[in-house]
Amino acid sequence: MSTHLSQPVSLDRDLLVEAEIWQTVPDLEAVIERALEAGLRHVIEEEGIAFLPDSEVSLVFTDDAAIRILNAEHRGKDKATNVLSFPIDEDAEVFGPMLGDIVFAYETVERESAELGVEIRDHLTHLCLHGFLHLLGYDHIEPDEADKMESVEIAILAKLGLPNPYEGTIPLDILD
Repeated sequence: MSTHLSQPVSLDRDLLVEAEIWQTVPDLEAVIERALEAGLRHVIEEEGIAFLPDSEVSLVFTDDAAIRILNAEHRGKDKATNVLSFPIDEDAEVFGPMLGDIVFAYETVERESAELGVEIRDHLTHLCLHGFLHLLGYDHIEPDEADKMESVEIAILAKLGLPNPYEGTIPLDILD
C-alpha cells in the first residue's frame, strides 16, 4: 500500500468522555492528538499505509465496568481490559473515511500505569497507538505479528521521546 504524501491526510478525532474520572488526566485531548498524529505520520511514511484525505477515529473514555461488558460481548472475555479497538475494515487497501472506535478503561489504565511506574499520559499514549494500529489490521496473536506490531509501536514512541515499553519487561497481561 502507498499514499501520495502531497495529498494532505488529516485524522479527525471524535472524543467521548463517558467516565468523568478521565477529566483528571492532564491534557487528555492533547495526549491523544499527539499520539494519533505521530501514529498517522509513521504508518504513512514508514509503513506505506494509505488513507482517504479526511479520515476519522472515534475515541471513547469509559470505565472498567463498561469495558468489561464490551470485552465479554465482543471477545468472550468477562473482565475489564485497558483498550479495545473496533475497526471498520482492518483489511482495507485505503483506510477511511471512518477507521473505527478505540475504547479506554480508566481504572485499568491507571492501575497499569502505577504497576509499570510510568505517567498515565505516557501509558495512554502507548495504548492509543496500540488501539490505532489495531484499526489498521495490526495484531499480536501470532508471535511474528506481535513482533511487527511492537516494533511499530516502539518506533512511534521513540519519535515522541518515550521509552520502549517492552524493554526489560516480563510479558504481562497488559495488551490483550
